[in-house]
Amino acid sequence: MTPFQYHRAATVAQALQLGIGGAPAFLGGGTNLVDLMRETVERPDRLVDVTGLSRAIEVTSEGGLMIGAAATNAALAEHPMVKTAYPMLSRAILAGASAQIRNMATIGGNLLQRTRCAYFYDTEGSRCNKRAPGSGCDAIGGFNRNHAILGASPACVATHPSDMCVALAALNANIHLEGVGGMRVLPFIDFHRLPGDRPEADTMLERGELITAIELPSLTLASQSTYRKVRDRSSYAFALVSVAAALEIDDGRIVDVRIAFGGVAHKPWRALVAETYLRDGPASLEAFQKAADAELAAAEPLSENGFKVDLVVRTLVAVLADLAGVQA
Repeated sequence: MTPFQYHRAATVAQALQLGIGGAPAFLGGGTNLVDLMRETVERPDRLVDVTGLSRAIEVTSEGGLMIGAAATNAALAEHPMVKTAYPMLSRAILAGASAQIRNMATIGGNLLQRTRCAYFYDTEGSRCNKRAPGSGCDAIGGFNRNHAILGASPACVATHPSDMCVALAALNANIHLEGVGGMRVLPFIDFHRLPGDRPEADTMLERGELITAIELPSLTLASQSTYRKVRDRSSYAFALVSVAAALEIDDGRIVDVRIAFGGVAHKPWRALVAETYLRDGPASLEAFQKAADAELAAAEPLSENGFKVDLVVRTLVAVLADLAGVQA
């Protein structure tokens, strides 16, 4: 592990000041960052501990939630309003890790998780454009069962690992950011990047910028939502595919819908094609199937993960059928 300095920030302003110059990293629970440092994938020269910043989870004047970035995953999953008004989010967090990790991991840190691609972690023997830009991508012609089928590029086929982020993408969350140049708010679906020719850049964060809060809007349909994760084993494991969905139905027709996928792309994948197809249409198995097929028409599976296409389609149809009360 590369030697580093440690500082604990008492305020956002202090954290930002400590983050200027050199190669700093903001430290939350450390459940991913510390692993990356041990593997020498990440080599910060300075850690700025931000766990002393806001952990508040508060109802906004509009009826949504403002979640401090230092709040733990466990606290958010068990929050009464999250369990009733945003059940997909609570279920996604509870599906995402062990209880010990949820007690340590922070909301802000969860957003900044890096891929679990084995080639990304193999610093000695594998080429990885995300870790070493321009070196190549061994996953494309290698073991790629867990890799992307949507939005990938010739430079990178890695997937984003977070479960929580899939739900936040479906819920139209906003991210509050602060840097030395001031504050800004970014729609959640614009925060993470597709790889393009710069897979080393996971997000739209600017250098030295800090996540301060996540804002959930008030969404009527979010109370009728769920999250389903398909994985190789029921114990702690990353998703092969996952689906976060919310559905509002009136007299057999879909008034509104939100859908996002996990385990299939470099970022949480908002299924806008499927949503558009479903909105104002019938809540039927046929409509769910056609919407799923339309969303997955752009899929480009690799040599070992073609099964994911059918798995996403089947999972989405099953989730929507459950929410609609339709017999699958």
